[in-house]
Amino acid sequence: MTTQPPSDVVLFEVSERIATITINRPAARNALSSEVLRLLPLFMKQADADDAVDVIVLTGADPAFCAGLDLKELGDTGANLGGTGADGTPNADGVRGPFPFVTKPLIAAVNGVAVTGGFELALNADFIIASEHAKFGDTHARVGVMPGWGLTVLLPQAIGVRRAREMSFTGNFMDAHEALSLGLVNHVVAHSELMSFTRKIAKDIIGNEQDGVTQIRRTYASNNAQTDQWATEATDAKAWRKATFDPEIVAQRRARIMERGRTQ
Repeated sequence: MTTQPPSDVVLFEVSERIATITINRPAARNALSSEVLRLLPLFMKQADADDAVDVIVLTGADPAFCAGLDLKELGDTGANLGGTGADGTPNADGVRGPFPFVTKPLIAAVNGVAVTGGFELALNADFIIASEHAKFGDTHARVGVMPGWGLTVLLPQAIGVRRAREMSFTGNFMDAHEALSLGLVNHVVAHSELMSFTRKIAKDIIGNEQDGVTQIRRTYASNNAQTDQWATEATDAKAWRKATFDPEIVAQRRARIMERGRTQ
């Protein structure tokens, strides 16, 4: 087993051929700071290159999965938006989305709220396993930024375009059981069992022939890429940012967005 010191904002552990990556800013609801956005791809690449790893699991330190971009940093400097690919531009690996190119299955174990950019993290996994405490919300329009990590492609793929539009237009949250009924998540389990259940599913994957797993994953990715739609989202996100994005307005909206999440 390999681990990183628990003081890090992203934790990394390898055990039983499973790499677990944990966003570890619980006091900030695991919001995506520049440091988190720097470390996540590094650990994913490390896991993907490790011959002792067959499956990657992404989760958050309780009580949240990820509240999206750190709105305090976004409102102060915007440093966690530019250069991260969150505005739709390809990331450092030339890939659109929050993650680098990886070949191994990636499971999102969603333990709490997954909001806006945090929701996009979960959507970019191969599939999602949710705690009973999980909630999902797209508050891009409420924050004053546009999706750039594929939400307008991946969310309709999961739940259909009409339900996806409602989530994005209203900013309303969806609980775990509704998410299961609509096909957004694969399983809902008791909160205390989330990681053990996720590891069981990971071990089912590990029990297969791994070259076959990675090949069928590539085929799924190719057949569902919708590259033109990703490019449209990127173009619109960049145009919105150039014409409309205002860090001061984002900072003003921060408290209202957090309160809405608590009450839904």
